Amino acid sequence: MKVRVDSELCQGHTLCAMNAPDLFALRDEDGHAYALLEEVPADKEGQAREAARSCPEQAIVLF
Repeated sequence: MKVRVDSELCQGHTLCAMNAPDLFALRDEDGHAYALLEEVPADKEGQAREAARSCPEQAIVLF
């Protein structure tokens, strides 16, 4: 599974980083999220899905 954050949609709610701190972080300059890894390790896929579900802006794309 791969993951990315749509920077146009992200509003910096931080829910993804709280749900999956190994996968997401926030930029210092604007507070918006970004994916730490493009490829999600198999044991972290559940966290990636939960982060995507928790995003109010639906800015997390899993593929």
